[in-house]
Order: sequence, then structure tokens, then C-alpha cells
Amino acid sequence: MATVFGEIVKTISDYAIPVIILVIICYGVFKKISLYEAFVDGAKGGFEVAIKIIPFLVAILVAIGMFRASGAMAYLISAISPLTDLVGLPAEALPVALMRPLSGSGSLGLVTEIMKTHGPDSFIGRLVSTMYGSTETTFYVLAVYFGSVGIKKTRHAVPAGLLADAAGLIGALLICKLVF
Repeated sequence: MATVFGEIVKTISDYAIPVIILVIICYGVFKKISLYEAFVDGAKGGFEVAIKIIPFLVAILVAIGMFRASGAMAYLISAISPLTDLVGLPAEALPVALMRPLSGSGSLGLVTEIMKTHGPDSFIGRLVSTMYGSTETTFYVLAVYFGSVGIKKTRHAVPAGLLADAAGLIGALLICKLVF
């Protein structure tokens, strides 16, 4: 059962991106949209946003560096690992689960370390990869994008983002236990 499901997932993942690109191109041709001009306009808008977010990006990256360097992450992991062991979440995956809402590059570094240690085809390697792809850099997005447009009160964005991250982590663990 798990191998059939795994083969279906592999087949879908092999064709997903090429099909999406083909659909976008076909839609643009069908609607008579100048795809190159639309692409260039989008790139120009992206560059303008990048310039606006640089101060907020620097601030969040410094805060994340301080969090890791202070040892607070290691303390937090040792405190919650007995609970996560009960549901089958390995302690090695906890740093990725905790870092992902804060920083994409920080969590990618942790995923890379786990890949070097355990290998990409190990359960833990597949789990952290799935966790990385199933969650968002919630605090990073809120700090950078809300800050760049001057939004001070995030209202329900933080709880909604963290709830989505929790759902992604739980889903990643369940799917990995089912498929691998």
C-alpha cells in the first residue's frame, strides 16, 4: 500500500512543475497576454519590493542569529523533546520545526546539516524535507512584508500563520509515517 502511494506521489511530483508552466503559457496565449512583458513587469515590481524590505530583513536575521547564538533554541528543544517523542517526532527534527517559522535560510541550513548526518533517504531526512516544504516562514513574512507597508497590528495573522505551520508539521509527520 505504502509503495503504491509512494509511486503515485513520485509520479505527480515529477510532472507537477512542467504541467504548471505549460498551463500558464497556454493560458497566456489563449488570453492573448504578452507573457514576456508581463514577466518583466512582475520582475520590476519584485525588485521594488526587495528594496523596501531590506531594513526589515536585516532586523529579523539579527534577531534569529541572537536566538540561536544565545542557546535559547537548544534549551527549548531539550524542554519539549519528551513531548514530541510521544508522537514519534524525532528530537533531531525539532530545530527545523522551531526555526522554520522564523527563517527560511536558517531552517534550510538545519535541513542541510541533517542531510549530511543522516542522509536524504533516511526517515529523518525525508521528514525534515517535508516539514520544510509544508510550512512557512511566518514571523519572517510578517516582519518583512507587514513592516514594509507600515502595518503595525497584525491582528489574526500571527495565530493563523502559526496554526497553518502546526498543521503543516503534523501533516508532514503523518504523511512521512504513512509513505516512508
